[in-house]
Amino acid sequence: MRPLSRITLASLAACLTAAALPAAQAAHAADVPTVHPEVETPALFDDAAGGNANGDDPAIWAHPGRPGRSVVVATAKEGGLYAYDLKGAQVQHIPAPAAPGEDDEPGRFNNADIVYGFGGRDLAVVSDRGRDQIRFYAVDAARAAAGRAPLTDVTDPAAPFVFNTTQDEVNDAETAYGLAAWKDSTGTYVLVSQRHKTTVALLKLKTTSGGKIGYDKVRQISLPSSFTLPDGSTWSPCLEPDELPQVEGMVVDIERDVLYAAQETVGIWKMRADLTGAPVLMDKVRGYGVPGAYDAETEECTFGEDPGFGGEHLTADAEGLTIYYRAGGKGYLLASSQGDSTFSIYRREGSNAHLGRFRVGADDGIDAADHSDGAMVLNVPLGDEFDEGLLVVHDGANLPADGDRENTNFKFVEWDDVADLHDLAVDTGGWNPRR
Repeated sequence: MRPLSRITLASLAACLTAAALPAAQAAHAADVPTVHPEVETPALFDDAAGGNANGDDPAIWAHPGRPGRSVVVATAKEGGLYAYDLKGAQVQHIPAPAAPGEDDEPGRFNNADIVYGFGGRDLAVVSDRGRDQIRFYAVDAARAAAGRAPLTDVTDPAAPFVFNTTQDEVNDAETAYGLAAWKDSTGTYVLVSQRHKTTVALLKLKTTSGGKIGYDKVRQISLPSSFTLPDGSTWSPCLEPDELPQVEGMVVDIERDVLYAAQETVGIWKMRADLTGAPVLMDKVRGYGVPGAYDAETEECTFGEDPGFGGEHLTADAEGLTIYYRAGGKGYLLASSQGDSTFSIYRREGSNAHLGRFRVGADDGIDAADHSDGAMVLNVPLGDEFDEGLLVVHDGANLPADGDRENTNFKFVEWDDVADLHDLAVDTGGWNPRR
């Protein structure tokens, strides 16, 4: 097993923020408007006593007949998969798979998404970065309606590695990472990014013997790892010597067949979901172009002066992406700006104009969402509490703290509260994920 690095994503984001954010921009970041969560899930603890559960990415499954019985499915790395009702109560926990051998990596669930109506079943789809596989869990609507555990593992036991060919390669942890589901007239697909690389792969789902779900790789591409700046110089984000700028947050605009992919220390890419054609860098992080040098002795990056080539809306890492759909092809793309604990809103249509930012702040005994990784939004009514839509976000620093134990969870926010901040639409009937 490769030892864990001391240069964490959070510390890298903090370094980039300090180096790349002028004082005026930093002061402006403090003035971002705030919405408040209505519900939060129980704390997850990333230690042996807590089952090494570290919250990461949520997905929302909409119940077909009883929207108030919809379920939030969320990953927790080695802690596996959790299912919550709309009050934030845990209704199911599925452990990640054990390591196949004594010296091998155990399962480590990273990102999640929902597929509706594949072979007559709804599926929660999960990237297992520990085992370099994609896993599938059928969602039982009757059990969800009764408040019972709704998920059943239907993964083909012969599901192949996504990016590697041997277990030794898998143990190097350059494995399946970010994930987004997509369906068109040719089939149902999952797009998957690779940890510590710039690779994104397209997998096509298939039903195998016994009704299990597997996949075949269609193609993969590699995004750039170095960039030519306006002054003619070449820049690459400062990372450890064996790492490239990875992608994690991804979402597909399923009405346009467009993939948005957040390359954490670079920005948000826009490309065809079938991975043909040329990707376009839609927006950049503030630290884009800031020179940095990795110091092997301290295992940290030292950054130079900001040349001013970065964006204005995202502080590295650029993370979770999700789409709020409206009628007529309209809507909003939301992106987590992990480095300053804000979210950016872009217009879904056209050239993705930036519309504003917001925070998820503390209120009525629920703490703020900080260092958020994954997020998902749905426009459809989900029961009385979220009758105008729901946004679920990861909280990477849940409070109150319990000594030195790392504590994460998920916050549930009413969409209309977000809409009110920036005069956005509330369109509960303009789109339905089951169509």
